[in-house]
Amino acid sequence: MTLFDRLKTAAEPEWSAYTGHSFLRQLEDGTLPEAAFRNYLIQDYLFLIQFARAYALAAYKGRTLADITQGLRGLNASVEETELHVRLCAAWGISREQMEATPEHPATVAYTRYVLDTGMRGDLLDLHVALSPCVVGYAEIGARLRPTLEANPDHPYAEWIAEYSSEESQQLAAEATAAIDALGERFLPEARFSEVAETFATATRMESAFWQMGLDLGAADQGRPLAH
Repeated sequence: MTLFDRLKTAAEPEWSAYTGHSFLRQLEDGTLPEAAFRNYLIQDYLFLIQFARAYALAAYKGRTLADITQGLRGLNASVEETELHVRLCAAWGISREQMEATPEHPATVAYTRYVLDTGMRGDLLDLHVALSPCVVGYAEIGARLRPTLEANPDHPYAEWIAEYSSEESQQLAAEATAAIDALGERFLPEARFSEVAETFATATRMESAFWQMGLDLGAADQGRPLAH
């Protein structure tokens, strides 16, 4: 069993709550309210800005060229991922500037600053473990939802599903899990496993809270006219 598998197994309730959240079940069957998806996308755009900073921190904390390259790969992927959000929000007449002017939701602040704080106070393994529920979880979710997209190319959330089921997304997840395994060999005496496992479980709980934020904002925003 790989280190990532051990972490996921130790956080099984949190992982199941995250990857099986009501937000995702509604997204999969196409019933997720547009307002929930829209608010989630705007917050996720802001989230990705902070995650790009976290990957920049990973590059800075790298001790080898491979470490630095892994951090830069995550940074570039986070920046590129924002373009999906810009394209989707443009369909509602929401510009990049409007997205960036939106206040960060407390769930966005809590999650991203937790990851950054983990990276600042811990080592490179701590940081990559805190980052992993996002990059690996989204790829797992995308792969699970791919058959839905294949059965219904006109699915209302087809572009989102296509992004996270893509070969690139799956490759990024594979690289992330491989990096954690390699870092574990360098930085993880067995006595530290419970500490690192708690970091993973906490970051995974933050993912569930992020989905819930989308539903809550969507419910509050339902029927409200868009500001242009």
